[in-house]
Amino acid sequence: MDLSPLELFLPCLVDGDWPLLATWTKQANSPNFQYIGQLWKFLQKHSEFLRHPGAMLVGDLNSNVKWDEWDRWWNHSDVVRELEDLGLQSCYHRHFSERQGQELQPTFYLHRKPEKPYHIDYGFAGAQWAVQHVEVGAVADWLEESDHMPMVFELERIG
Repeated sequence: MDLSPLELFLPCLVDGDWPLLATWTKQANSPNFQYIGQLWKFLQKHSEFLRHPGAMLVGDLNSNVKWDEWDRWWNHSDVVRELEDLGLQSCYHRHFSERQGQELQPTFYLHRKPEKPYHIDYGFAGAQWAVQHVEVGAVADWLEESDHMPMVFELERIG
């Protein structure tokens, strides 16, 4: 799979059965397709990789619907819609019944400052996965170690 000039995507096939895409979207020295734009570009070239009921996408997307720009066709909302068209849904949002952009549990604290919380880390799973539990690490336990809180997804394979 040719990912150039895309940066920081790791596609793999787990147990020879289900596709997993790990990513850390970054600026990528791209004037137009930074951060979530990198994932949008990946989906334009390689969406078939994730078109599988057991597919998963996990990573730091550095994105949230709060930063959507009206004149850009590859906003966070557009990417989430494309993922849903492929059968993938956010495990966090499915589990907590929260809407994109209205997350109550931040996954990132800018400059490790508790007063600058954001939700920018995600795990999306296909229809073969039932979300049993989702946990976001506590600030008191993790902020000294990282500006990102760990997210744990407990899934059960169905069907």
